[in-house]
Amino acid sequence: MKKIFIDGKAGTTGLRIYERLSERNDVEIILLSDEERKDPAARKKALNSCDIAFLCLPDDAARESVSMIENENVTVIDTSTAHRTLDGWCYGFPELSDELNDKLKSAKRIAVPGCHASGFIALVKPLIDAGYLDKSELLTCHSITGYSGGGKKMIAEYEGEERDALLDAPRQYAIGQQHKHLKEMKAITGLEAAPIFCPIVSDFYSGMMVTVPLFASQLKGGIDVTDVKNLYAAKYNTQIVHYEEALDDAGFISAAKLKTKDGMAIGVCGNEERILLVAVYDNLGKGASGAAVECMNVVLGTDKTAGLDI
Repeated sequence: MKKIFIDGKAGTTGLRIYERLSERNDVEIILLSDEERKDPAARKKALNSCDIAFLCLPDDAARESVSMIENENVTVIDTSTAHRTLDGWCYGFPELSDELNDKLKSAKRIAVPGCHASGFIALVKPLIDAGYLDKSELLTCHSITGYSGGGKKMIAEYEGEERDALLDAPRQYAIGQQHKHLKEMKAITGLEAAPIFCPIVSDFYSGMMVTVPLFASQLKGGIDVTDVKNLYAAKYNTQIVHYEEALDDAGFISAAKLKTKDGMAIGVCGNEERILLVAVYDNLGKGASGAAVECMNVVLGTDKTAGLDI
């Protein structure tokens, strides 16, 4: 039985990972008391005595945890931004390619994709890999998320008794175009320039919808919207990530369509001139905790859906 340690279990992502793993009989979770989890010596001991360490921490704390690990047999699955584009770290999105899936099986350092980045990369990377879209294209990405993506502080703001009335309406943020996910969105897709990125947080707990608009004229070599649909349908056909011919309900697509779930639905909307590429999932599911557990399943060689809510 593999021993698991969740460094940062008290956070939003850590708690959901714990929920996903606590009912499994193939892993043993190393637990620390509230006092011990604030003790560097106790954390270091746990980090070096486990088989798999989940890091659910801010970037600097995640780097610190990695520096504590002296046991070369420990596999690290980091949910922070700290290591996603670094050499020596495997990007934790096995559906992107068979090569990446195989690499994950033996990886000792795994970086879980960012929530917004997951949808953008799932939509754009296949088009670039297939030669449908040029790496030099200048793209735009619109993403709406539930407030749980902001962690405990934002959750408290939205759920507090004396909350600001401005929270009643959607709020665009990262308006300076410096969002921390942009680096991986550019690096993993292979784009030469990061997209114009418009993230929006709204008054619902969890769920996410990422949209990438394209003019059909941006597609190369006579490729059209039907070709794009066929590409996604062939590539994304698993329980975790799948293509849907019709994501909408009477012309509407809800960002909460897959709330609490660990899967992702990919769709294509629009017409022959203007195309909308859409990914719907849960920011805490395939956008964070679910993706982390899936990576663990790949490492363990078990069913990728084990412990997940699909």
